[in-house]
Amino acid sequence: MSTPTHTTDWSTHRGIPLMRTLATALTVLEAATGPEAYALPYAPEVQRALDRTVLACLERGAEPPASLPDLLAWCRERPVADWPVDLPPEAAGPDDVLLDPESSRPTELCYEWAEQFSDSAVVLYDREIIRAALRLCREYGEEDAYTEFRRLLVTRPVLTSAEDFALSMDHVLDPVKDLLGRIYRPVPDSYLRGDGYAACGRCLTLLTPLHDGGWWCERDRCRRRGQPPVGRRFLRDEVGELLQLARPLRQFVTGPGRAEVALEERLTALGLKVRMWPAYDAYDVHVTFPDGRVWAVDVKDWAHPAFLGRAARPVPQEPPYDEAFWVVPQDRVDDRPGYVATYERNRPAAARYVPLLTDNELTARAKERLARTGGATHPKEGRDA
Repeated sequence: MSTPTHTTDWSTHRGIPLMRTLATALTVLEAATGPEAYALPYAPEVQRALDRTVLACLERGAEPPASLPDLLAWCRERPVADWPVDLPPEAAGPDDVLLDPESSRPTELCYEWAEQFSDSAVVLYDREIIRAALRLCREYGEEDAYTEFRRLLVTRPVLTSAEDFALSMDHVLDPVKDLLGRIYRPVPDSYLRGDGYAACGRCLTLLTPLHDGGWWCERDRCRRRGQPPVGRRFLRDEVGELLQLARPLRQFVTGPGRAEVALEERLTALGLKVRMWPAYDAYDVHVTFPDGRVWAVDVKDWAHPAFLGRAARPVPQEPPYDEAFWVVPQDRVDDRPGYVATYERNRPAAARYVPLLTDNELTARAKERLARTGGATHPKEGRDA
């Protein structure tokens, strides 16, 4: 049995709303196009973030950023834990920054700050798209359409013109055809090197060319594993107009979805029956053992364990299962000491019995169970065992 945990009260820390405002502003800047995004007058979210950061510094007797470029330099160069603001101890790790030092784009931590606390339309875009897809597929009575939609977003974040046309002829996706036209957008020239583009061989998203001849991957988790391997290449003259998913979907659907699909492959290789996103995405992975016992798994590829803990909730009861787990990729735990303990300290009482395992631990448990039961089918065991 899990030990009851107590959620830290973050509302008493004045730096929390500031970081929320700042993270939202950075995502707004990321979504903007053209140099006018950095010209006066700034977008309201951006001006609000600058004003509140200056005020917070002055209240604590610290030197504030002198301008928006100065504030952006702070976000690239100064770990959040070193900012002169009032934050709870687990709000950020010692090396966490809000903008990637190489690309000046928001880090996963920044997006998680915004996703946790913001009501910005830019930040909530991914949720709105998924809700729309669920509604449309339910109206059509096509659960397979939703499953195919989710798998598409996970496995094909980049489309050529020919692939886009082929999808338009795929009748399984009929309920969400209009959505696809909204969420796949033309790739800007910032991704272009010479006469083509390149995708990351690990996470499948497009790589950004660097001035030194290298490549930058937008996934923090991917970058920590070293230089991104160049995967698929796209020659501009051959692929026509190249399309990619909107950034919030790449961040919160494609990225975590890669971990979901990887777990699916590992469990299927053990001989287990695996169903993805069952009952219109009630949870991520429905696993059936040969003896009829069922596991429900929600996969959470989050950089920040405190945010993950605060988001914890019981796994929905339908489709029925015998045991339920939240699962995080092993390398997330390896990257941040005390990951699971931090999660447990921050999860609410309602989720105190939601265990968090790594994908390695879950796979090992599945192997052990198969070995213990001999992989034999015992239909009477199931959920009544």
